[in-house]
Amino acid sequence: MTRPPRTLVLPPRLTASARTLRAAALRRGLHVVEATALAVPDGVAAPGDGEAAVHLHAGPSFADAVAPALGIALLEAPPDWLARLPRALTRRDVRAMPIGDAYGLRRPVFVKSPNDKGIPALVYADGSRLPGPDAVDPATVVLVSDVMTFAAEYRLHLLDGSVHTAGQYAETGRLRLGPAHGDALAFGRDVLAAAADSLPSAVVVDVGRDDDGRWAVIEANAAWASGCYEADPERALDTVLRSAGPRTELSPHDREFLR
Repeated sequence: MTRPPRTLVLPPRLTASARTLRAAALRRGLHVVEATALAVPDGVAAPGDGEAAVHLHAGPSFADAVAPALGIALLEAPPDWLARLPRALTRRDVRAMPIGDAYGLRRPVFVKSPNDKGIPALVYADGSRLPGPDAVDPATVVLVSDVMTFAAEYRLHLLDGSVHTAGQYAETGRLRLGPAHGDALAFGRDVLAAAADSLPSAVVVDVGRDDDGRWAVIEANAAWASGCYEADPERALDTVLRSAGPRTELSPHDREFLR
């Protein structure tokens, strides 16, 4: 018996990237469902025997609301992945710590949530400017790093230990879309040579070049929640489908990277 096509679930209010991936999914013959609320769309259910697999592309709030009911395994890098990279790849000090500890910092730092946008990713003049304990549990882990500026920034879609597709998304801190620079791809391969085993099989890693031409890892992001910018949409879709697909299709390696 021929299985029906796989389903890609999208959230309400599509981003430009979501529309691009929707078009790629339709060209591939996937069944695309756009939700109308922060809930499982009508007519979509976790697959049973002989039924189609379900995937998603969405932000963390929508993904957390619907993925468990649909049997979708969400892959992401460990919260402290960036902090565990060698200094040669980050070019700056990066630490993972409870935000309660970060309150005591008395210097400018860049602070962000590891895998979502709970803590706005900003340069804070010091720890006292962070969201306080009335808004955030002091035990919440954040990434704290030295402030570093980038002349150009690139998004690498990684799949099975290789750079599957990539594109530029920023220049001097402003949105600027374009093709991937060859040196960005080469640096991505260096990152994978050093750290592929510490990442899921499908993930997005952002890298940048500073004014002195030095390359550094900016951050890792879940492919299922990331924009594709100028990357090849078909190949970006490959990473999305792997990063948010049926739990029954998880590899032993990827079981370590569940959200």
